[in-house]
Amino acid sequence: MTEQKSLSRNETLKAGSNFLRGTLPEALEQQAFGGLTEDEGQLVKFHGMYIQDDRDLRPERAKRKLDRAYSFMARLRIPAGILTPRQYLAMDQLADTYANHTLRLTTRQTIQFHGVIKANLRSSLRAIDAALLDSIAACGDVNRNVMATANPFLSRAHTEAAEAARALSAHFLPRTGAWREIFIDGAAITPPDAGAEPEAEPIYGPTYLPRKFKMTVAVPPSNDVDVFAHDLSFVAIIEQDQITGYTIIVGGGMGASHGEPETYPRIGSIIGYCPAAQLLDVAQAILTAQRDFGDRSNRKHARLKYTIDTIGLDEFTRIVNERLTTKLEPARAFTFTNNHDTLGWAQDHDGLHHLTLFIENGRIQDTETNRLKSALASIARLPDFIDHGSFIFTPNQNIIIARISPAQRKLIETILADHGVTQSASPVRSTAMACVGLPTCGLALAESERYLPSLITKLEALLSTHGLTSEKITIRMTGCPNGCARPYIAEIGLVGRNPGRYNLLLGGAPDGSRLNQPHRENATEAEILEALDPLFARFTAERIAHESFGDFCNRILN
Repeated sequence: MTEQKSLSRNETLKAGSNFLRGTLPEALEQQAFGGLTEDEGQLVKFHGMYIQDDRDLRPERAKRKLDRAYSFMARLRIPAGILTPRQYLAMDQLADTYANHTLRLTTRQTIQFHGVIKANLRSSLRAIDAALLDSIAACGDVNRNVMATANPFLSRAHTEAAEAARALSAHFLPRTGAWREIFIDGAAITPPDAGAEPEAEPIYGPTYLPRKFKMTVAVPPSNDVDVFAHDLSFVAIIEQDQITGYTIIVGGGMGASHGEPETYPRIGSIIGYCPAAQLLDVAQAILTAQRDFGDRSNRKHARLKYTIDTIGLDEFTRIVNERLTTKLEPARAFTFTNNHDTLGWAQDHDGLHHLTLFIENGRIQDTETNRLKSALASIARLPDFIDHGSFIFTPNQNIIIARISPAQRKLIETILADHGVTQSASPVRSTAMACVGLPTCGLALAESERYLPSLITKLEALLSTHGLTSEKITIRMTGCPNGCARPYIAEIGLVGRNPGRYNLLLGGAPDGSRLNQPHRENATEAEILEALDPLFARFTAERIAHESFGDFCNRILN
């Protein structure tokens, strides 16, 4: 007889939450306490928010016997990362009115707001709702924001990919009315009238998924969405500029825990191909297979990657095919060339211009010398652009100012220059990414966003010494092993281990298709530079023609 494992605490919580309501309505009325209970903190994630505190302030507040400086991080759901200028302006205003005066672009094509206190939470969500946006399912054990290869205006295939991302997002949106009831209407939650249909989640069921689930849609040759790093990815197969179908990749995931070898990052596996019309059916078959077979007893073992490794890829594919009217076809070939953004200007077939602007670590803010936030708001207000342009967030934490008329290109360049916004980042800086890390992320073990820029400066000097100034090397840093900036597929990955110390990983593929390997553990900055310096020297002397640094490390170190 198979031993019946007990469910994790979160499973019981979800089952008894009245479809994600729990005691959240009452908690929002308790303004004397700026935080939430542990259970409420788990439920609020499903509505796109995390309860956090400023860890820089913890020691002083503890000394004064004060509560932690609690606030909320609120994350939007923006499939394919596309906003109208008016929506962007509304979010810019929200950041100033209710948050910390910055917008944080994430590695999943959306915005996070930091520093929203409990008293302002409903007002913030209402401002989001008024802009025809929401934060539903941006976090929690559900399908999260769906990514697509950036800029739908470049070709018909790109447009279809963005439409696919929107369709996937809408299809797998939780059906509970809790978000609107709790945060928008603010009305008391009452039982349904006698005879009314009971609330239900037709896809998720009352306990939703075992853990989070992430989807992407890619248009080769760009792998900017990092298809191998997510639970489910669809790679467009294109004929005559039209998506005819998708090769399907399942079981990718970046999260791990230090010192627990049973947790690990995993590259996704290709399981077949489906025609474009079958997209939603295939996605539902895969998601519900994870719903039914995922581990609900151990949350550290609950992602799809572990389900596949437990039951086997062939068995998982069989289960998926059983749920489809038409089985998956053999996978079709595709080729990726890179997983970063091409910065600067581009032009589409309609003669419109598009500017991909580098945003270091995704933080849109004003400083004394670089008033990026003000510049983007000024651009959003431009006549004609405000009605016809778009802002697109990329999976690499950058922004595309899209659909610019030829007459406005020079004006936009002038606005950026007048605000001190330049595009002078080195190749290695322009492809680097970091998670937020300290001080707001409760999981961070080390600095990330605040530290990576200074480390990049030191690496730039090393690269210059070895004649590698023009070399694009993907560097990604996270403050903990959960891997939000996808460090395990970077050519150089840095994963926070302790304050000021990181695990150094080397050898990821330049197109994001291969895991890197541990090179040095718990390394200080000096040790990181000491390890990379001779490798840069050898790369200069020993590289094969057109070989990337990641491929070089993979060749000589393994």
